[in-house]
Amino acid sequence: MEREHRPGQTASEPDGAAQAQPQPDSRLAGLENRLLEAFNELWDDFVDPTEAYYDVDGSRWGRIAGQPGHAGAVGVAFTSEAQLREIRMQCRALAVTNEFAVNGHENRISYVVGSGHAYRVTAKPGHEAGDELVREVQGVLNEFLKQNRWHKRQQEIVRRRDRDGEAFLRFFTAPDGTTRVRFVEPDEITTPPERANDPSASFGIQSDTDDVETVLGYYVDGGWVDAADIQHRKANVDANVKRGLPIFYPVRKNLRRAEKLLRNMSVVAEIQSAIALIRKHASGTRGSIEQFVAGQADASVTSQTTGRTSHFRRYAPGTILDAFAGTDYQFPAAAIDASRYVVVLQAELRAIASRLVMPEFMLTSDASNANYSSTMVAEGPAVKMFQRLQHDMIEEDLEVMWRVITSAVQQGRLP
Repeated sequence: MEREHRPGQTASEPDGAAQAQPQPDSRLAGLENRLLEAFNELWDDFVDPTEAYYDVDGSRWGRIAGQPGHAGAVGVAFTSEAQLREIRMQCRALAVTNEFAVNGHENRISYVVGSGHAYRVTAKPGHEAGDELVREVQGVLNEFLKQNRWHKRQQEIVRRRDRDGEAFLRFFTAPDGTTRVRFVEPDEITTPPERANDPSASFGIQSDTDDVETVLGYYVDGGWVDAADIQHRKANVDANVKRGLPIFYPVRKNLRRAEKLLRNMSVVAEIQSAIALIRKHASGTRGSIEQFVAGQADASVTSQTTGRTSHFRRYAPGTILDAFAGTDYQFPAAAIDASRYVVVLQAELRAIASRLVMPEFMLTSDASNANYSSTMVAEGPAVKMFQRLQHDMIEEDLEVMWRVITSAVQQGRLP
């Protein structure tokens, strides 16, 4: 059989010399490896320019409205109904599952609403009004307060306004002049598809084309509702922003971290305290140790699924252990030191309390390091904040009462 003649090889060269020459495939593989190494090194040194816009938990920062050349509001955490819906969903979950958020909501209700408000009808100074008319108007208001369970509704208004960033009240007037109030869910206020390109109809609210603060009506489940039939109470945004922002939005991650930290502390302490002692045998085979454990057990249970046998022994209070030579007992529960993590937890809770402008004890219910006389004085930040919230609520509630009286006048119940 003739031997194949290869380029660069003479007929007199042995086969081994030909094999010693580098082959094209091997040279290509080497170049490919070097190229892959260069790419891997380049990838390791690559810095993602968007990395600065992500938090440690992987969530991306929201785009802030009011970019250069944009006529919208500045400093808003949402630019679309979808973003607002996502924010509201997160804060609603916290209001149900996070104990610190629940405590914050309840305390704000207690200090803003308290035991409720009283409404008394009087004649304006300098105007003649008979006692009979005053009693009729007072009767209309009293009936409204009773039928609508106004005190409980006030509490729900504060909860909704803090949790969702807004509360929608819709008024229904009966032919007899009575008025009923019902809540409208924020998710029901949305722009119809046919008005999606109309800036004056954004976020489900139809406003004047030249004045965003002049509201003409609302789109509720796709239907039109006049502005006179709805009161919109929004919070934490500017006047020219159509929808409100939940109060816990800036500290939602702090609330989650505080909850997880407390959970992890409790789980670790539970595991450590559940193990009463660890018995170490300096010598002995596995079989002898298992025989020793079985002999010391007060009860033994065999699993029908795995076939493993678990041995239990009850240690009564004051039990004295007698150990054989070479047996060492350790008590892991004695090494528990949860105070190291309590400091971190308190720092997170202080950050949350600062968002609410409330003393720490109002959020944690821990009054051990709080002085009531110094935190609730007339010039304290919390007192000033509650006074502001109460003043805003009184103005909005009085607007509701005037709507009730106006409806009674329109239906002929009042002159």
